[in-house]
Amino acid sequence: MLRTTNPQPSLWEAILPEGCLGLPAELARVDQLLDDPSFLAPLAAHFDPRIGRPSVPLDTYLRMMFLKFRYRLGYELLCREVADSISWQRFCRIPLGGQVPHPTTLVKLTRRLGAQTVAALNEALLATAAEHKVLRTQRVRADTTVVGANVAYPTDAGLLVRAIGKLASTISRVQAAGGATHTRVRDRRRSARRRAHQLAKTLRARSEQAKQMVLRTTGELATQATQAVGDAARVARNARRHLARAGTGGSGKLARLLADLDTTMQRTTRIVAQTRTRLAGQTPDGASRLVSLHDPDARPIVKGRLGKPVEFGYKAQVADNPDGVVLDYQAEVGNPADAPLLVPAVKRITTRAGRVPQAVTADRSYGEAAIDQELHTLGVQRVAIPRKGQPGAARQATEHTRGFRRLVKWRTGSEGRISYLKHRYPPCQHELRHSIPINH
Repeated sequence: MLRTTNPQPSLWEAILPEGCLGLPAELARVDQLLDDPSFLAPLAAHFDPRIGRPSVPLDTYLRMMFLKFRYRLGYELLCREVADSISWQRFCRIPLGGQVPHPTTLVKLTRRLGAQTVAALNEALLATAAEHKVLRTQRVRADTTVVGANVAYPTDAGLLVRAIGKLASTISRVQAAGGATHTRVRDRRRSARRRAHQLAKTLRARSEQAKQMVLRTTGELATQATQAVGDAARVARNARRHLARAGTGGSGKLARLLADLDTTMQRTTRIVAQTRTRLAGQTPDGASRLVSLHDPDARPIVKGRLGKPVEFGYKAQVADNPDGVVLDYQAEVGNPADAPLLVPAVKRITTRAGRVPQAVTADRSYGEAAIDQELHTLGVQRVAIPRKGQPGAARQATEHTRGFRRLVKWRTGSEGRISYLKHRYPPCQHELRHSIPINH
């Protein structure tokens, strides 16, 4: 059930001196900003106004999340600090002597709200800034980066060992839940780990014989994974017969485990196929290559960095202004070209701010004549994007003008902005596909 605010102030607040009830200057400004109903609307959409247990008051949750990200606190430390501070309790609209929400309650509520709510809150923040005419869009710079997925370096053998292990553990859970209890299967985890250790020892040698042994051991792991998929298919088939006989009285937990088992079988089959492709001397397609059992959308991305020639995750584009406010962000699956991402970003910025940016700059990966033309058609007056390849004499003259060079030099600051966002506010893996933390 929806609760937007806490009850009336407690008796302790009437006893304490007025000086003890004030807020620090920063929290007072933020408190006034968060009173805007537009920040509560994305949260209220997830609750029924009449049915269910009373929720954590939305203004309390929103303010506690601000303190969490502002001071980089964990959930447990956040709750302890709020309980120990009168000013923070006042800021979070918790009556003195009242109950501070439990950390697990905040965690569950955050998972329930999801990344879409975070995106809606960011939109509300930008709309409020534009309404108060503090959102500057005269100059906009854009750049792309790789947001790494939370995965280990994905070798074929490593993925096969993890797939065999997950199939075995999921089968055990299915049988423990009452499905296919009489179906006998072989646990191949120990054998797979033994081959993985043997492979690690072999990799230390550089001889041709060692390379052949690596290929043979990887092939054996692929065969084991195929056999594990066959066992899992038999378990799933027999467990579904049990569910069909049970009818409406079937276990919901068992149904969820079977769905998880089906997903694991499909991904294991993909891993085996791409391993067979590599063993045949071919390179799997990077656009569809599976690099993680738990994050199927992560892809190998080459950005040309010396320390990390290949990164695994998602490509993200970030556009900001001279004040450091992120005006637009977008995470893409795979490694799409940079140039087609720019014009849609400028359109979104125009919609949010209500006016077209006067100048747009980006690096050479965006440098196409068609992109410049589209930006000018939208109303952008100056476009400072170096062209790909060897430009002609006229283009060289344009790129050597003072205004062009000043914008290009200002664009290099986007590298620092991206580094700050990635290191200070590392995104959660679950939210990675939809958003990147911005505008703190």
